[in-house]
Amino acid sequence: MARGLEGKVVVITGASSGIGRCAARAFGAAGASVVLSARREVPLHEVAGAIVEAGGRAMVVPADVRDADAMRHLAERAIDAFGAIDVWINNAGVASFGRFEDTPAEAFDAVMATTFHGVVNGFRAVLPYFRRRGHGTVITTASVAGRAPAPYHAAYGAAKHAVLGLIESVRQELRQDGLRDVHLCSILPGPVDTPFWQHAANFSGREIRAMQPASRPEDVAEAMVNLALRPRREVGIGAPAWLVELGMAVAQGPIERQMGRSVRRQILGGRPGRRSSDGALHRPMPEGTGETGGWRPAEDRGRTRRGGAMAGALALAVPLGIAALYRYRRSD
Repeated sequence: MARGLEGKVVVITGASSGIGRCAARAFGAAGASVVLSARREVPLHEVAGAIVEAGGRAMVVPADVRDADAMRHLAERAIDAFGAIDVWINNAGVASFGRFEDTPAEAFDAVMATTFHGVVNGFRAVLPYFRRRGHGTVITTASVAGRAPAPYHAAYGAAKHAVLGLIESVRQELRQDGLRDVHLCSILPGPVDTPFWQHAANFSGREIRAMQPASRPEDVAEAMVNLALRPRREVGIGAPAWLVELGMAVAQGPIERQMGRSVRRQILGGRPGRRSSDGALHRPMPEGTGETGGWRPAEDRGRTRRGGAMAGALALAVPLGIAALYRYRRSD
């Protein structure tokens, strides 16, 4: 990872595993001072220690993104320790799998509390500071699920749709107020090889598996560093965001049917008979503190794999939709 962020201060939520843990290492390697936050304190100290040993600066502030006061405290601690915040990364998120009717209301609400309201709390903690300062960058881990929803994780899809709507609305407000140097950036990964899948709640009655092929968390972390250096509105990982939007615009039905089949076959393709589990919705799990979840073949873990089930569905649906639209107009 190239340097280029020397003197910058980066705050990362959900930094105890997966994308957040990987991003913390990447920003440390790029020269930034990193403030790591999550519910689990021990894994945060592991990552912070590795950054410091490599010659960087890091600090741990355990916090739950569902707590607005804790997020404000996180911002205050970062400013007190390092003098500023330059980049804030809303990364924490959880999911549940299973039919909507089989998902308890409290589980649905817990997904929304972390995955959507956690972003709201992050915005409320850092945006007043960026407004006063006149510049800063917020990078939010959204999802392709916020553009093309899939079955059996309705709460997660709803939360990610809400996240993207929030970002796009607030971005316009900042522009209207002349704050063109306050940047709101979205990362839209498809499936990623992290412990996210093991941490998810499960009400499907089957063993949950990650959708394939899953991207490397390093790819997402690299995109975050690039956004910190050169902010952009939106970056896709795997299936490009523009392809998702084009596909949904011209072939929504085929995409939904293809995604439904893919999700049922892959994510719910594990062994039946699993007991319902809340996963990490209400309290953190001790396991799954690494960057990867073991979902990629061993020979592929060092290589980038683009695309995935979403890209495949879109690649099929876009030409089908265009052809259908052409036939419709010819017959009109």
